Amino acid sequence: MNTGTTIFSQIMSFLPLHDFRKCIARYRGHYKVQSFSCMDQFLCMAFAQLTFRESLRDIESCLRSRHSKLYHMGIRSSISRSTLADANDNRDWRIYADFAQILIHQARDLYLKDPFGIELENTVYALDSTTIDLCLSLFPWAYFRKNKGAVKLHTLLDLRGSIPSFIDITDGKVHDINILDTLIPEPGSFYVMDRGYLDFLRLYGFHQALVYFVIRAKLNLQYRRIYSRPIDRSTGLRCDQTIALTGYQSAIDYPERLRLIRFFDIEHNLRLTFLTNNFDISALTVAQLYKSRWKIELFFKWIKQHLRIKAFFGTSENAVKTQIWIAISMYVLVAIVKKIPQPCRASS
Repeated sequence: MNTGTTIFSQIMSFLPLHDFRKCIARYRGHYKVQSFSCMDQFLCMAFAQLTFRESLRDIESCLRSRHSKLYHMGIRSSISRSTLADANDNRDWRIYADFAQILIHQARDLYLKDPFGIELENTVYALDSTTIDLCLSLFPWAYFRKNKGAVKLHTLLDLRGSIPSFIDITDGKVHDINILDTLIPEPGSFYVMDRGYLDFLRLYGFHQALVYFVIRAKLNLQYRRIYSRPIDRSTGLRCDQTIALTGYQSAIDYPERLRLIRFFDIEHNLRLTFLTNNFDISALTVAQLYKSRWKIELFFKWIKQHLRIKAFFGTSENAVKTQIWIAISMYVLVAIVKKIPQPCRASS
């Protein structure tokens, strides 16, 4: 039956408002705020994400045209682009980052038992980053190259449900490999990475933390074969070996043995070499784990096509991070709504 509420209101009804108020209090989000609350700001920005608004003026015009429904949408203040711009510049972006983490925790619980194409009980993460180009003259804090600005969205994606479990927003010049220092390894889990994250000292830290990794090897890898296992070449496998690193620095950084697997991808005519510290799963499963890493590329493609994270409503670092974190919140909230569908329809 029709409950008389809009689709936007029904989606927002899944927000844990008590937890949101805790985030506001933690960073004093309402300090010297008289009317336009953090909730009003969040709802306006969420509306912009879900309806793909182009600018602050577009947000203002669209919401003012439906003034009679603003109260039912949860917005208690009048909408002004200058007020929204000030809020984006001055309200601490960590409010929305913490709230996004709360939504992420709820979503991961909902997708905990979902399959992801590989029969494996361990949690599997894919780690990668995407670059969002910016105009350096408008975003001078986001230095990337001589005449170019950018921010990087470093993401650790839980492949069960494609839910981001860790996100870090940095300027464009921060190398991907530095993010390994900020991650808190989860023992027993698999971390699937491209060769841009290949650093044997950091990987040995993962190994000591009882974390499994699957990563592509570089072409100049120096190693010594210790043992070879039988393989089925009809599956695309070419070798499954236990190796020891022989490079001067790599042997110091990673003194333990590693497992090297070569795989030929017939579909794309690619020869791939993987390194892992797990000796229990099959070699074909290692290749399938790396193939599943493609889900993080689909995640980046989806959020860039369906959310507003390529064009921004403000030029300050705080405004950019606020917009990105609210966009991530909307992605996760839609995942939550998808898992717990409403039995009713929305009004037009």
